[in-house]
Formats: sequence, C-alpha cells, structure tokens
Amino acid sequence: MTVGAEVEDAPARAGRRTRVKAADARRLDALEAQAKGAFRIAGILNIVTGVLWPVQAAVVAALVAGWLDGYATAASGLEAALAFLLLAALRAMLDHRAGAVVFDAADGIVAAERATLLARESRRAGGGPASAEVGALMAQKLPMLLPYLTRYRPAQFRASVLPIVILVITAWFSWAAALVLLVAGPLIPVFMALIGIAAKEASQKQMTEIGDLNTLLMDRLGALVDIRLLDAGERTARDFEARAEGLRARTMAVLRIAFLSSTVLELFAALGVAMIAVYVGFSLLGSIRFGTWGAPLSVGEGIFLLLLAPDYFQPLRDVAAAWHDRAQALAVAGELATAEAAAPVAALGQGAAAAALPGAAVIVLAGAVVQRGARRVRLPDLTLAPGDRVAVTGPSGAGKSTLLAALAGLVPLAAGTLSVAGVALSEDTADGWRARMAWVGQAPHFLDRPLSENLDLRGTGADLGPALAAARAEAVVATLPGGLAARLGETGGGISGGEARRLMLARAFAANPEVVLADEPTADLDRETADAVTAALMELGTRGVTLVVATHDPVLIEALGREVKI
Repeated sequence: MTVGAEVEDAPARAGRRTRVKAADARRLDALEAQAKGAFRIAGILNIVTGVLWPVQAAVVAALVAGWLDGYATAASGLEAALAFLLLAALRAMLDHRAGAVVFDAADGIVAAERATLLARESRRAGGGPASAEVGALMAQKLPMLLPYLTRYRPAQFRASVLPIVILVITAWFSWAAALVLLVAGPLIPVFMALIGIAAKEASQKQMTEIGDLNTLLMDRLGALVDIRLLDAGERTARDFEARAEGLRARTMAVLRIAFLSSTVLELFAALGVAMIAVYVGFSLLGSIRFGTWGAPLSVGEGIFLLLLAPDYFQPLRDVAAAWHDRAQALAVAGELATAEAAAPVAALGQGAAAAALPGAAVIVLAGAVVQRGARRVRLPDLTLAPGDRVAVTGPSGAGKSTLLAALAGLVPLAAGTLSVAGVALSEDTADGWRARMAWVGQAPHFLDRPLSENLDLRGTGADLGPALAAARAEAVVATLPGGLAARLGETGGGISGGEARRLMLARAFAANPEVVLADEPTADLDRETADAVTAALMELGTRGVTLVVATHDPVLIEALGREVKI
C-alpha cells in the first residue's frame, strides 16, 4: 500500500470508529429507555437528597456562628442537632429508596436482555457465534451493565443538577467563591472525556479477551479425550496460562486507567475546595475585601460556603469514579449491537413438541434457494418417496448441510417451494413434520441430563436396549461410569466422535422416525468405526425409513444407492 493510500484510508477509519461509537451509545440509550420511568423517579429522589444538604449545612453554620458570637444556648444547640439528625435520616431514607429503585430497574434490564439473547440464539439455525461466546456475553459481560446503570447514570443525573444548585446558592453570598467553583468544576468533565477514549478501548480489549478465553475453554473441554491421547496436557495448560495472563493484563489496564483518572480528578476537586477555603479564611481575617455583593462575609456565611464547596465537586467526583463503568457498558452495548446486526436465520415453527403431521412422508423440493448472509445457496430439485435412501454429495461449502437444514425446516426458503406429507412446510407445519424425523449431526450435542434422557428425548420410557443394539452402541454404554445414567457433557466428553455418532443413531432408532437426516455421519472416523455407523444407517433403511445423508464417503454413497450432487 502506498503512503497516499494510507493517508486516504485514515479519514475512513476515523469515520468508521465514530460511527461505531455512535451506534454503541445508541444501543446503550435503548437499554436505559427500557426503564426510563424508574430512572426518572430515582433521579428525582437523588436530587431531593442532594438539595437537603445545603439545609443541613445552614443549620450547622448558624449554630457555630451563634456559639462564636455568644448568643447560642444549650437549647438552641439541641434543637439544631435534632434538626440535623432528622434531615440526615430523611436523606438516608431517600438515598436508600433511590438505590433500590435503580437496582431493580437495572437488574430487570439485564434479565430482559439475557432472555432476549437466549431466545434469539436458541432459534438460530446454525452459522452463529460459538456457544462459549454467547455464554460469556450472557453470564459475564451483561452483568457489567449493572455498575453503569446503578452508579454512573445516577451520578451523571446528580452532576447535571446539584452543582448548578450549589453554584447559585454560593453566588448569592459571594460571586468570587462562585467564580472559583465555576472555573474549577468544568475541568473535571474535560479530563473525563479525554480519559474515556482510552478507557473504552481498554474495555473493548478486555471483552474480547473474555470471549476468547471462554471459547478456548469450551474447545478444550470437548477435546479432552484427544488431548489425553496425544499427551498434550502440558501444552493445553500453557495455552490456558497464556490466555489467563492476557486477560489479567487487559483487566489491569482497565483498572489502571480508572485509578489514575480518579487520582487526577480528586486533585482538581481538592484544589477547588482549597481555593474556597483560602478565600473564606482571608475574607474573615479582613485581608480580602471583595467578592461579595456588599457587606463582607460573616462567620456563618463563611462556614456555610466551606460546607457547600465539597458537595459542589462530589457529584462530579462520583461521575469520575464511575467513568470506567461507562466504558465497560459501551463495550457490552457494542457486542449486543453486533449480535443483533447478525440477525439469526430463525427455524420454522416454535421448536415445541407437536402432534405428528399426517400423510405419507413424501418430500418435494423445487426451485429452492436459501439466503445465507450475503450468499444465496441454490438447492437441487428433489422428490423423495417413503423409504428412499439418498446420498447428498458435493464439495465442502456447496450447501449439503443447508439442504438438510431446509428439509428439517431449520432454515426458511428465500425462493422456491418445499412440501412435506402433501402440505407446504411452514411455521404451522414445521413442528409436526419434525415430530416424524430424526437428526444425526456431524457434531453430536448432548443435553445436561442422563444419557437415557438424551436417547429418549420424547420421553416415551421405552426400552433403549433394542435401539442401542441396532446402532452398535451397546459397548459404548457399557464402558461409561453409570451406564445410561451417565452425563456426557455438551459435546460428549469422555467418548470418541464415532461413539458419539453411534449414540445419536441410537437416539434415532429410539424415536422410531419415518425420515432421518444425517450430516457427514462417517466424517473423520476410521474405516472400522465408519463401517459400523454405515451399517446402523442401513439398518434404519431396511425398516422403511427415508434416509437423506450428506457425505463424502464413497462406501456410504454406494450403500445408499442414490446420489444427488450439489
């Protein structure tokens, strides 16, 4: 690339970053809008709590001035103390109520987003992010919105109102003191904006590292058997150690920015309060005779201003302390926006148990096209009668798995027609059609339940022995601790790929289907295991089951007898 091209690309990159930041901010605003009323109520309670402090400060200032001037009595001191304590109790009660309202609203937002994400991903017909990434987003990243919603947003609302209220009160007594606050106050938001750029980038890197570590963990858990066979345990441990160290470094980078930024902003706040203290002190000593609207500051007015000054900066300091919470929330909102932009191709139907669709299991596919992102996959015309056995062949990526997914109603057609059992496959008929079929995937998936429940998903309670025998899977179950009561984990930890596929075939036998769709059932298997899987499939065929198998295996293609090329 030439220097000129790099120069030309720089504005484009800057424009993309700006658009991404704006999209993240809009997504974050949309999250807040889900509980806008609750946040408004909490904000009002926070403002009332903050406004009560000047009243308390006035009580204290009047009492101290009375003691110094000699007109205060024990009774007046008791009355002032009682008034101060009552106001403090009211502030505490309002602050607690505001916090409870905000937390309930924030917790509801996170729960709603988690439910939405789970519902969307559960209906995704393949091609989505890894389950580890989705799990990390739901379990680890979404809760990072809570500090932003419960700390930063209330602090930002207070910072938009309370400093102005205190500034006006201060200006009523001394324009010079108000001028000091007016100059020192805006420095904090300016530095927060500068620090926020680095904080957001650091948070995004931390989010990415969390997702990568979860993906690595899920991959290695699914490959424990292979890792043990290859004696790669030490290397796997080193991989985890390196990723964990990377996450530690990313996390510490975020915390370093947060702590350093808080230190700088605390310095500005301390300098502002110190300048007010110097002005009030010299005014009371008579060394400064300007800054008021007429008469010099009295002792009570000076004490009152000293008590107000820290609370002028406190809301700004709260915002600064929670600034990295906003950076983390923006990073999470960006991931949510990215997940929503990659809208899933939802399966037809509701994915619920349904009565079997009536009619002969005849499949007719004509002129079918499936939209896969920006790519349109054209499927072959196909007519299948009950008991037909078909091998779907073609190069990797040609659309074999897409054809099986379309026949199962897992992806909708962008064009063409698909009829099953004499009716069009649609939202209304998909669940009933799937009640008549079984799916044998290339990557077997097990629910977190005993193996017996995984093999009998329909809960018929039938004897699984014949199904295991037909699938040549009896020996697999015999070697498992607990047998049919064993839990294998999501990807079948503890058994080989061939054993997992034989268990999936046993599931198909147990379901007594009329149609079986199998995706590369013999891929990556040794010949002996592949032959066992092929024999089990042929056993299904001899029972009159329609077989549609995507495969590259010439032995399996020959056994099926009919080939459809894509």
